[in-house]
Amino acid sequence: MNLSVQLAPQNRHGLLLANPVMTASGTFGYGTEPDHLIDIQRLGAIVCKGTTLEALDGNIQPRLVETASGLLNSIGLQNIGVEALIREKAPIWAKWRVPVIVNIAGKTVDDYAKLARTLDGVAGISALEVNISCPNIKAGGAEFGVDARSAASVTSAVREVTALPVLVKLTPNTGNIAEIAAAVAEAGADAISLINTLKGMAIDTDKQQPLLGSITGGLSGPAIKPVALAMVYEVAGAVDVPIVGCGGITTAGDAIEFIMAGASAIQVGTATFINPHAPIDILEGIMNFMVERGIEDINKLIGAARR
Repeated sequence: MNLSVQLAPQNRHGLLLANPVMTASGTFGYGTEPDHLIDIQRLGAIVCKGTTLEALDGNIQPRLVETASGLLNSIGLQNIGVEALIREKAPIWAKWRVPVIVNIAGKTVDDYAKLARTLDGVAGISALEVNISCPNIKAGGAEFGVDARSAASVTSAVREVTALPVLVKLTPNTGNIAEIAAAVAEAGADAISLINTLKGMAIDTDKQQPLLGSITGGLSGPAIKPVALAMVYEVAGAVDVPIVGCGGITTAGDAIEFIMAGASAIQVGTATFINPHAPIDILEGIMNFMVERGIEDINKLIGAARR
């Protein structure tokens, strides 16, 4: 049975995954924290939490709120900063079999370029995932990912300074996801991850105030799966680069839907908060699905629902 998928076929380094199951940025730390809970080396890839130029403490509390079939978060990119990541985490990753992808985030195009340049060639880092759901301070705080030109400018800036495979993670908070996906692919993205969280909020009716310290946050979990699935299907018809599906994937059945919609790989995020073993359970479920149907190659399932 062949479970391997190639996420950067046009990149000279490539990004070959042993299987299509990845973890989502922000939900699995740096991969070292859950190492005692599951065999992380069985995964296709690990995406570490969002990394910025300088260390960040994140947003004010409270930063997590459960909702119906989902989770609202406003963590605010709390992280140790790029230099500490290179010093403390990359040497550990370099000893692993599972590839580690570093998610990067910035407030300006130059921030992204500096991060990509700094991480280029660092042992233990297999690729970059560019988070364009961040507020562009030079554009009044609007997300980079809501505008095709802005999204392409970030992608191009990163592509110019690194030889690493570049995945661009798209925000769903836009009405033209296919146009933006096409723009970042044209600008040099090797693959596209989608979707990031949906903007949402919750209110404490007793205190008559928002439950999150930052008022609004990102909605993830099963509640957003239909939205994510539809966007993966739409983008798969608009670009020729591999797609990584993310958003509400909890079971192997969910993962297979995303693959059939056109995703070459999937990311498991919020589900790991409920069940740390979820990524492995999903991997085993995909394997069982293939065995039961006599499917020898996972690539035969990619985009199957599009035919």
